[in-house]
Amino acid sequence: MSEKLVNVLLVEDDEVDIMNVQRAFKKNSITNPLFIARNGLEALEMLRTEQVPFPHIIILDINMPKMNGLEFLKEVRDDEKLKSASVFVMTTSNEDSDKLKAYNLNVAGYILKPLSFEKFISSVATLNSYWKLCERP
Repeated sequence: MSEKLVNVLLVEDDEVDIMNVQRAFKKNSITNPLFIARNGLEALEMLRTEQVPFPHIIILDINMPKMNGLEFLKEVRDDEKLKSASVFVMTTSNEDSDKLKAYNLNVAGYILKPLSFEKFISSVATLNSYWKLCERP
């Protein structure tokens, strides 16, 4: 069985969290291309001007400057070219209102950022297993 590579866009403003995702990809031997945007506006610009290939998976933080994750997610869902991306929220926000808003915008999952790096590695491994199982058009 051949390995399916999918493009992953990480929308995250925290440098430590960006490095943790990169390290978790490496620890889990995830070879998917990982593109990084540091807020929702930057991510939309990258996507709409095709600076990055279409990301099948978007890992999205909620609490960011300029355009937060929920505002970005609404823009993605309203855009015919982008709305098919699978979006996973990965955030420290445990607010029920944020969860409800995210699920109402059809997120594939809502993941609380773990406190330990070991749990973070495990969370990213689970994501990797999930997107390997999913069939894309």
